[in-house]
Amino acid sequence: MSSTYLITGANRGIGLEFAGQLAAKGISVIAGVRNPESAETLHGLNIPVETLDVANTVSVTAFAERLEGRPVDVLINNAGISATHADDPREGRPLEQLKLDEMPRLFDVNSIGPVRVTQALLPNLRAGRRKVVVNISSNLGSITDNTEAGWYAYRASKAALNMLNRSMAIELGAEGFTCVVIHPGWVRTDMGGPEAPLSTKESVTGMLNVIDQLTTKDNGCFLDYHGQTMPW
Repeated sequence: MSSTYLITGANRGIGLEFAGQLAAKGISVIAGVRNPESAETLHGLNIPVETLDVANTVSVTAFAERLEGRPVDVLINNAGISATHADDPREGRPLEQLKLDEMPRLFDVNSIGPVRVTQALLPNLRAGRRKVVVNISSNLGSITDNTEAGWYAYRASKAALNMLNRSMAIELGAEGFTCVVIHPGWVRTDMGGPEAPLSTKESVTGMLNVIDQLTTKDNGCFLDYHGQTMPW
């Protein structure tokens, strides 16, 4: 029986690559995007493209209602944003230039968004065979590895996601769920920038290999796209 993967933020970058690779394998894919009318490449994959704004509870609730009764084996919470300095998008703003009013938006999308979607889709995930939740995090969310500062809001939002995943893993593990956070590597996307060493294909190929091999023993782990354990 074929698995069903649900991907958020599937209209570009890593999310689009996930959708493309899975569809090419004949795997059932549901793509969630904020603006389906602008997701021309996704529509070309002949997969369901659904309206989904992970930061909007009304949108997430409506999305879940449209999927009522449909099992989901693997949820990939990929949607995410960053706040960057226009002059140097790699480093982000230093503390004195930090725009605090940007921070709630990053937490709403990067931290709360995955929990919002997972909560709404619990009936679908419980009906699935694998019960896997993958939250796309970042090495920038590692407190241990933070030796350069910068990226205040983004780092904090991903660290929060890591903690939220840990809590979900503990609670849902009793039901046979496997909830993990994965660092996709530094990838050439709009967010990662042109200097990043990894293509979306390389990153997603690695992550799908990791996801394919996940077992309940991996529940609560922080992994990279090679399947190696990341420091918290």
